Amino acid sequence: MSRRSQITMTDDEVVDFIADRRTVVLATVKADGRPHLVPMWFVPDGSTIEVWSYARSQKTVNLRRDPRATLLLETGTAYDQLRGVSLECDVEVIEDVDDVVRIGTALAERYSGASPSDLANPEATELLRRRAAKRVGLRFTPTRTITWDHRKLGGTY
Repeated sequence: MSRRSQITMTDDEVVDFIADRRTVVLATVKADGRPHLVPMWFVPDGSTIEVWSYARSQKTVNLRRDPRATLLLETGTAYDQLRGVSLECDVEVIEDVDDVVRIGTALAERYSGASPSDLANPEATELLRRRAAKRVGLRFTPTRTITWDHRKLGGTY
């Protein structure tokens, strides 16, 4: 058995790993061909990931031109603890305000600890709608997944 196959995560492990992470690194390609890398907060739906971003941000400009991206989620500080998921994705730019508000609401719940009832009050709803007016949603659907979990080697290399 190859080392590569020994450290590959199962589909369930990938979904759990993504759900447990707090930040994803998003890689897009600028017009000059250089990579553009940014950390993002995100909302997972299995292995599909959604974020929101300003409509005029560099990442959004890049994705409108070329709707492909790579996402990286990783953890571990010692070699025998390294784990990660790299997702090569097709990207949908979401401009419907209600969908952008939905993503913003999910981000607020995930990262601020706000409950759905906290965000349902008129002031919170209005604030999210104002923020969403300048943003787009970005939905990343994986076309290829690469994983590694060095813990599966049991300390042997």
